[in-house]
Amino acid sequence: QVQLVESGGGLVQAGDSLRLSCVASGLTFSSYTMGWFRQAPGKEREFVAAAKWSGTSTYYRGSVKGRFTISRDNAKNTVYLRMDSLKPDDTAVYYCAADYYTSTYVYSAVASDYDYWGQGTQVTVSS
Repeated sequence: QVQLVESGGGLVQAGDSLRLSCVASGLTFSSYTMGWFRQAPGKEREFVAAAKWSGTSTYYRGSVKGRFTISRDNAKNTVYLRMDSLKPDDTAVYYCAADYYTSTYVYSAVASDYDYWGQGTQVTVSS
């Protein structure tokens, strides 16, 4: 079966960096756009970043653009999220997700469009 397993979360101070990893199994990794979402307590799950199959096309929510970098290694079935200049507002559970290729859209920032999800990893940024 399909599994997405995140790692790399933790407790850091504002201004610090973290790199999240998500290893996928049970699917043809290069056929999926890989995304990162996050959910803070009491808030809706929100799109953070996505990378299309080649990794050369990437997309970000505005508040993380320039601070976060999504990348993928198709040989390792792994997607990464490098997070720099972290802020307390970045505190959330971070989820990776896989969206099977479709010609309907270039990428999706809508959680319900994604087919598979990881269990999440907690990121806490203290001020």
